[in-house]
Amino acid sequence: MKKLYQLIQKNLVYEKLFDLFQKKLPLPELPLITISREKGSGGRLIAHLVAKKLGKPWKVYHKEILEEIAKESHLEKQLIDEVDEKNVPYIEEIIDDFFGKKYFSLSNYHKQLTKVLSTIGQRGYAIIIGRGANYLLPNSLKVRTICEMEQRIKWEMQYENLTRKQAVALIEKSDEERLRFVKTLFSHDQRKAHHYDLVVRTGLHLSLEDAAELIAKMAKRRFKI
Repeated sequence: MKKLYQLIQKNLVYEKLFDLFQKKLPLPELPLITISREKGSGGRLIAHLVAKKLGKPWKVYHKEILEEIAKESHLEKQLIDEVDEKNVPYIEEIIDDFFGKKYFSLSNYHKQLTKVLSTIGQRGYAIIIGRGANYLLPNSLKVRTICEMEQRIKWEMQYENLTRKQAVALIEKSDEERLRFVKTLFSHDQRKAHHYDLVVRTGLHLSLEDAAELIAKMAKRRFKI
């Protein structure tokens, strides 16, 4: 079985393929959505609502799914089976170009995760939640969901059955961990708006359903679907 390092995500390699084959062919833009979110802003629920609105073959990839894919070989094979291997060479070289010398110092998990994200990107019709996917898949529709702190606290208390103190601690820990993860892998601050095509602030004036409808409409227009 070919390994994930032999697969490649087209969005990262357009220029590379042009150089390798000295051609300038019009390559299609894959339908992908990446969602970065503040904990308690409803990003995960919005992703599933968007997938429902867009219909098959759209699929949501969340943190737990990505971690399992990165660890379990049989799940790797499921992804590989969905991709035409003949069209996706050189992934090790391209990821190395993306990260530079830093790639060699990344943990095995981080290396595997970036390969998994690239493979999912090659498949298309994916909504990837978190994990800094918007940096690795720059041609995706890049979305960030944010929310006022007080509303985040209320929603975490309501949906996770937490006390206010527990909700605040969970949100603060999540914010710190997500910032550290993105800075470690991609040397960026995911809180900066210019990293995204759309920043959505959910809350009293914009429901999760409204946010999902907005993202779905943008995706249909962007990818002509």
